[in-house]
Amino acid sequence: MTVETPDLSGQTAFITGTTRGIGKHIALALAECGCNIVSTGKTSEEDDYGEERDLEGTIEQTAREVREIGPEAISIKLNVRDEEQVEAAAQRAIDYFDEVNIVINNASAIQIANVEDLPANRFDLMTDVNVRGTYLVTRAFMDHLKEVDNAWLLTNAPPVAIDRAPGKAPYSWSKMGMSFITLSLATELGGYDIGCNSFWPVTAIDTRATRYFGLGTEDDWRTPDIVSDAVLEILKRDPAEYTGNAVYDEEILREAGVEDFSEYNLTEGDPSPMSAQMFDPEFERP
Repeated sequence: MTVETPDLSGQTAFITGTTRGIGKHIALALAECGCNIVSTGKTSEEDDYGEERDLEGTIEQTAREVREIGPEAISIKLNVRDEEQVEAAAQRAIDYFDEVNIVINNASAIQIANVEDLPANRFDLMTDVNVRGTYLVTRAFMDHLKEVDNAWLLTNAPPVAIDRAPGKAPYSWSKMGMSFITLSLATELGGYDIGCNSFWPVTAIDTRATRYFGLGTEDDWRTPDIVSDAVLEILKRDPAEYTGNAVYDEEILREAGVEDFSEYNLTEGDPSPMSAQMFDPEFERP
């Protein structure tokens, strides 16, 4: 990264969906800044997948990599749809570290399909993971965050800039639901020093889901590092003052002085703003 990173020594982040992709990159980026990590997700080495299943990332592996960097880390298997599991995970994290001051809602289900093509049970899954999951995790930590210093509630979700989705409505609805919860909390928790913000990439990001759904080609993608760097830039700010914002990664990094984004590209050239235009078809770079 070309801008100064924050010192997060002694702080602790609870992050959902850290087995791979953006969530894992955020966890490791925060760890490089000294932050302890609670690694959560559904893929655990304790599961019996059989010899034919090749695990591509686990919550334990991410926790080990954090400890190799230096900070402390624990892993908690978590289904964010389950209220009892979420509350138990939050309490375990608080009991272990005494204080959790950063909560990042990253776990998300994705189904890129039109209404006609998406079965109701897949729609329900996206709503439960994305909207309900964000609601449950956030709610489980609210009372605790009110009592700690330098508290943050961050969500991997897009700005809400339009009154309808430009196609693929089910996924758009579920991600916008995550944004609404987070941004509404900026008002609900306005009397406390808690920064409630969402962050979203301008371009598609190179993840397993991006490749699975064929969202463009490598020429259209950036690495997850740009998202984790955007999160670090948010965490450099004062949560009492920086709240209620929905930012694109490019936007906040430009504010930090980044002019050349080529280090994040998978190939030469400037990737198109695919991810931003899923929610704002008129999005244009400055």
